[in-house]
Amino acid sequence: MIYLNTAAESIPPLCVGDALQAYWWDKLQGMKGRDAHYARFHECREAAARLLQLSAAEVSFCSCSAEAYNLLATALKLESQDQIVISNLDFPSGTTPWLAPRTTSSVRLWKARDGQLAIEDLIPLLNERTRLAQVSLVSFYNGHRLDWQPFVEAVRTHAPRAIITVDVTQAFGRVVLDCAEADCLISSTHKWILGIHGGCVVAIPQRRSSELTTQAGGWFHLLNAFESDRFERAISKAGAASFSVGMPNFAAIYALNAALCYIASIGTDKIAAYADPLVAMLYGGLIELGLTPMSPWRRDNASGIVSFQHAKSDAIHAALERERINVMHHAGRLRVSVHGYNTRPEIEMFLKTLGKILLAV
Repeated sequence: MIYLNTAAESIPPLCVGDALQAYWWDKLQGMKGRDAHYARFHECREAAARLLQLSAAEVSFCSCSAEAYNLLATALKLESQDQIVISNLDFPSGTTPWLAPRTTSSVRLWKARDGQLAIEDLIPLLNERTRLAQVSLVSFYNGHRLDWQPFVEAVRTHAPRAIITVDVTQAFGRVVLDCAEADCLISSTHKWILGIHGGCVVAIPQRRSSELTTQAGGWFHLLNAFESDRFERAISKAGAASFSVGMPNFAAIYALNAALCYIASIGTDKIAAYADPLVAMLYGGLIELGLTPMSPWRRDNASGIVSFQHAKSDAIHAALERERINVMHHAGRLRVSVHGYNTRPEIEMFLKTLGKILLAV
């Protein structure tokens, strides 16, 4: 199989399988196994923090990005006069919590032009009432990578009250992150960082921890879960730790810890330096075949994703599957993603096969 679909699901390294086996043996110890579970939880916080250049206290975990965003909504305590800015290149998890019926705040949509988010289109959406600016560093839809610094400068200048939240699911582990100024970072674990389902990294810098503390029930995130006043009040840990509301998914934590250590042993910068030229080759090859990628390729702001549309995308995808070439297909869009385990011969074979298919359909 030629696998060009990491933006949907990664192929984990063997050490992740070993970690899951280690979880199994620890689980067989019953209650005694929890010592190992909690130790791995703290190891994983350290591993994630190192890659994000934060402290372990600024990082924690929940079950998925959708849970993280819904918990974030409780922390923000939005009011009817507040405004939220989202983009039409974002994944539903980062946008739909603000569209729920219980939300009285208004949502302003930052629309892409020619597959890109232009800062000049963002500025008119920002004002003193903007409470949240939600973006993805890399779009799941077309691979567009946000120009981060101009975005941050625009928000800080025109919306001084706004919290900046960034979904790095399609970037973490694949591109060198440049979003240190974010107030909250969220990432699923089963894509570019090579973990499994059931996990989500949440990072909140200390400067925002008191402001971004969830208002949710639970126990794992509480300071007084088993104290004498537990039926009178719930005192939450601050910041990222408040997002771990219940028993952690330790299997996902074991897997993520191994995956993050694996990524760190190679270096995200080396992964990007290796894989970016493959994406450039892919982008150029699609243009030579007469196809138009949905977002322009920029060597200085690259991602691992290239998408294109075709009227006969169903037939193209089916033909690629018959050739054991796996890409993402949805609603007329084909998405190709390249990670560090992909090779130049695979890109060459994909383009050669795609060219034959285009002649046939």
